[in-house]
Amino acid sequence: MTTVASAPGKIVLSGEYAVLSGAPAICMAVQRRAIVTITDSPGAEGAITTPGYAGVDATAIIDTVGTKWRQARNVELDTRAFSEQGNKIGLGSSAALVVALLAALENSSDVFAAALEAHRRFQGGAGSGVDVAAAVHGGLIEYEMQSANVRSLGWPEGLAMRVLWTGVAASTSAKLDKLAATRERPSRAALGESAEHMAKAWRRRNAEDILAGYAAYIDVLRQFSLDHDLGIFDAGHDELTDAALVENLVYKPAGAGGGDIGVLFGLDPAALDTFIEEHRHLIHDVVACELDPAGVRLESA
Repeated sequence: MTTVASAPGKIVLSGEYAVLSGAPAICMAVQRRAIVTITDSPGAEGAITTPGYAGVDATAIIDTVGTKWRQARNVELDTRAFSEQGNKIGLGSSAALVVALLAALENSSDVFAAALEAHRRFQGGAGSGVDVAAAVHGGLIEYEMQSANVRSLGWPEGLAMRVLWTGVAASTSAKLDKLAATRERPSRAALGESAEHMAKAWRRRNAEDILAGYAAYIDVLRQFSLDHDLGIFDAGHDELTDAALVENLVYKPAGAGGGDIGVLFGLDPAALDTFIEEHRHLIHDVVACELDPAGVRLESA
């Protein structure tokens, strides 16, 4: 018997870090999916294969969901869609894997609560769960950590976006550890307030309101990064943010920042492409990341 499940990666569009303090985060699922295949094994124990997975020991992520996989099953964890040129780009592969693995083991897509718990164990108790929420529900969502509440949103008409890769890998866990060890500064509360304003703009689905809101949000995020020594705008993000401002566009790091990917927003897709061409010296690559309306699902074997 073979069971296959897949779950999408994610990009956090606003509310990064602030979500840990109760503010809402806006996150989109992307059409880069982790695929888990489980087959019966003729032996006493199963084997693991991990095409594309460059994380910790493969059994660690599997053991967070229990030991069912060891019951004479072979498990393949396929995350090749989460890499560019052999490098991870920060799309939440571990959360997508946990979600897809649970779905395959349980033969069900109803795994949100179990996946939140399992992924939190995998991360040593850190993280908000927004990546798990995106992997389970798909689409564009608003997420609150304390209640684990997920609200589905529609993409704003006329809002164009491109995803840019810095070519530098970043560690979300390292930044979360640093934040936890740093004395809280006033900019942390300010970031929470700004994240609330951004969530309201996304709920209204007004592209111009969203772009206008990002101007203030990015200023607060920069101060938060400086106050807590997080380097969110390192690896070229700072230069791209300033350059976009001059062109009446919006650019910001996505998620933890300090590398990985950033998002470029505007009203005119052609203007985004022109910006990219004029700033190729700051951009390692443009990453294809379309909105994935589907969350976790069971696939045909």
